[in-house]
Amino acid sequence: MVLAAAGAHAQQPPRPLAVAAVELEPITPENVRAVCDLRVAPGQEHLVAPNAVSLAEAYVYPQAWCRAVRSDGRLVGFVMLWDSPEELGHMLWRLMVDASAQGQGIGRQVVAAVADHVRAQGVGVLRVSLVEGEGSPAPFYRSLGFVPTGEMADDEPVYALTLWTSGPAAPCRVPLRSCE
Repeated sequence: MVLAAAGAHAQQPPRPLAVAAVELEPITPENVRAVCDLRVAPGQEHLVAPNAVSLAEAYVYPQAWCRAVRSDGRLVGFVMLWDSPEELGHMLWRLMVDASAQGQGIGRQVVAAVADHVRAQGVGVLRVSLVEGEGSPAPFYRSLGFVPTGEMADDEPVYALTLWTSGPAAPCRVPLRSCE
């Protein structure tokens, strides 16, 4: 982005490529309002449901596994997993990073943590469905190793990440670098 400064053009400093490790914490009475107050960047609203809607859905679906995301002690996001071997399988249902924390590798770390959670249950595949079109997160998920399955979920294409290739002890291969 180019900013005008006293008649001259100056570039905005780049965001850091690395952030403190993220922590996933349960949704509690102490953090629920702050989770609901998080917002994606303008123009991304059509890509993910508001966190309040996600929490309402989690209330009626016992398969929902929800966590608030913190980095450096600051609440920066929300993640929800369909955590069941039946029906949809283990599917990353919602992932949102607050506009103020985007571009810092937080989403990548959250996906790695969720993949570890799924792999610890002896499951070898994590799936996600996503909105296509302008601003789609498809390039982000492809950069993590997710590939299209040809399936559709609620009119959205499904992508899958293989969590191991030679047995449950193999490590998750989600790279922890910043996505562009």
